[in-house]
Amino acid sequence: MLAVDRLRYIRNVIQNSAAKISATIRLILALGIFAAAFHSSCPVLQAQERPAAVENLNGLLTIPAVPGYEARLAQKLRSELQPFHPSTDNLGDVLVTIGAGSPNRLIVAPMDEPGYVVSDITDDGYLRLQRLPRNGLPPVFNDLYSAQAVRVGTFSGDWVNGVVAGLSIHLQPARLNPPKADDLDNLYVDIGASSAADVRKSGIDLLSPVAIDRQPEDLAYGKLAGASVGDKFGAAALIDVLRRIDASQIKGTVTFAFVAQQWVGARGLQRILTNIHADEMIYVGRLVPGGPVPGLEGVHRAPRREPGSGVLLGLEETNGIPLGFATDLKQIADANKIPFVTDYSAAILPRSYSPPPPFPQKWVHLGIATDWQDTPAEVIDAGDLAHLEDLLMLYSQQGGTLRSDGQTRSPVAPAKAPARKPYSNIDLLERLIPLYGASNHEDPVRAEIKNLLPDWAKTETDDAGNLILRAGAANSKSSSVLFVAHMDEIGFEVKTIADDGRLEVAPLGGMELSYYLGHPALVHTSNRNLPAVMELPNGWDEPTFHWPSWTATPEKAIRVDVGARSRQDAEKLGIKVGDTVTIPKAYRALSGSRANGRSFDDRVGCTALISALWALGGSLKDRDVTFVWSTGEELGLNGAAALAARLSKEGHAPAYVFAIDTFVSSDSPLESKRFADAQIGKGFVVRAVDDSNITPRDLVDRVVKLARSNQVPVQYGVTGGGNDGSAFLQYGSIDIPLSWPLRYSHSPGEVIDTRDVDALSRIITLLAKTWSN
Repeated sequence: MLAVDRLRYIRNVIQNSAAKISATIRLILALGIFAAAFHSSCPVLQAQERPAAVENLNGLLTIPAVPGYEARLAQKLRSELQPFHPSTDNLGDVLVTIGAGSPNRLIVAPMDEPGYVVSDITDDGYLRLQRLPRNGLPPVFNDLYSAQAVRVGTFSGDWVNGVVAGLSIHLQPARLNPPKADDLDNLYVDIGASSAADVRKSGIDLLSPVAIDRQPEDLAYGKLAGASVGDKFGAAALIDVLRRIDASQIKGTVTFAFVAQQWVGARGLQRILTNIHADEMIYVGRLVPGGPVPGLEGVHRAPRREPGSGVLLGLEETNGIPLGFATDLKQIADANKIPFVTDYSAAILPRSYSPPPPFPQKWVHLGIATDWQDTPAEVIDAGDLAHLEDLLMLYSQQGGTLRSDGQTRSPVAPAKAPARKPYSNIDLLERLIPLYGASNHEDPVRAEIKNLLPDWAKTETDDAGNLILRAGAANSKSSSVLFVAHMDEIGFEVKTIADDGRLEVAPLGGMELSYYLGHPALVHTSNRNLPAVMELPNGWDEPTFHWPSWTATPEKAIRVDVGARSRQDAEKLGIKVGDTVTIPKAYRALSGSRANGRSFDDRVGCTALISALWALGGSLKDRDVTFVWSTGEELGLNGAAALAARLSKEGHAPAYVFAIDTFVSSDSPLESKRFADAQIGKGFVVRAVDDSNITPRDLVDRVVKLARSNQVPVQYGVTGGGNDGSAFLQYGSIDIPLSWPLRYSHSPGEVIDTRDVDALSRIITLLAKTWSN
């Protein structure tokens, strides 16, 4: 059955009976970074109908392949194609040849993707970078790496977790001329090392490749998204063509070539063209943007087709008329009902000082459309990939028939329930970080916190959604003490569903938009999480583009694509105004005791409170101590403010509030050390001064003395932002915020040292047992 027939059948099923579509079975990444349980069913291609090229593509996407460092991807290709006895040249190109004699045909697909290579290692353990390629990418390419999770290759073949340093939004007010993320001089990779020696112990050295961490995403209605999908769809299609090909149908010789270093001078392609004198060639890869159009300011040549357009024929001339060999392919496509249209593409060989090798007399460039080209949010259509694969099959076999690949996907094993036991702080973080809970949508976080508490801890939930635990006697003669950490995280809220199926969203909390736009996302409906991408603002691919401020962004300026192309299709997915949007996240171990994850602010605080309660071992009979996990902190301390007002009205305003929240640290190569200079790994922090509170100095000293007398590492200092405790100030409470130092706050690249979390939970336990007037 041709792809067009398969897809027509699936489309009819979706339109006539969406409820019959089976749940999408998620691919589990070999690297095991993200939990598949976060992704639920949505109208995409069913597993048994899903083109095998899509499965191939998902497998290829998990392996970074920076130019010149494609060896691991080449190894996977050789493994996948072992029955065909593939060969590899000394540049890293992988070749499979079928048949013999004339005509001699060549089908080529690139392997590599844009990325970086380590060019320097600083004395304090950061990696400096050089980009590969240096030119030819969108102006925002560097920006889209800032504060993002990355993988760093070692020469043993392993990959090490890291993050690119980013500016913390809390430290930027009044700062003049902060570093620009688009400048390579400001790109530093943090693997959690403290010295150059630590870096080298991890296996990383100069020339190690660096690529953005990735998880391929199935959007609704057959769309696929992820970093490098536009670089690897050609290789994915060729793998399946080879698996399905009938060698008896081959006339002459067909060579399938997976070429290296396409992004840096098309070196693999030039090697192949020099050594293989083909009569015909099909190059299968992304269409290439061109330069500015003379006389038209701000206008440049670029592919313009949308995903879903079918197979694209790339032409440097824009008259849209295929000639010669291209006409032959169009006839095959038309006869088999395969959409085949033209689009612009610049040359696949760049200009060079040396003369290029000659191309075959007959050759074409085939591709498929991509949205958000060369970004982590790149989107293609699975139907286009299936059509491309079918056309290549028909061409390879010169009129042969197509047959189903028969492949299916393995089901996902259900997650195991946690055992009831005292948890380590790392255990707690690994449970809490993957949960999504944008402001005022904290239900999943609250439910898990209740599940993680010791059996003796009995909680209540107030009207504001705060989770409250009284760990002592309310009528105690001791000073009343309240500990509070917030459950919510920054995100976005759906304000409108547009006629074209995109969601128009507004930020929930302060953020640097470049850390989120142009990246994969999740839409949280009432019963599932839908994969999506955050679209980039208009003009994103222009040299003069500037990121908008989150505070000045109109509510309808940020758009999210879930794969729907009409309002009705989006609503069929269960999306409603008021739903929230975040980006995928996971707990990722870095070097030593350091870790990366989004929403450490304030899941670390939540963790420290849970850990302290386990350490207490039971209720404090002679103490008046309350633990609170609050809501809506990122929107203005909403949950804490409601609780403070209620307790005051009841005559129970606490004497002391210990707000457990982030100390946004300038422990970063990008930040000024003028303030907030608390180093990660050196202990918890007394947040003595911030934008919402100044703690009396004598109380700062009391906490520091208590910590030191119990060998708990402690720091104190001044930082930006506010804290929940300040909501209690007007009712007579004293706010003593306790923190842990955090790098790159409010970003996907947040970094902590777990030793600081241990110190924080220990000081909370001590304070709960001993603090008084």
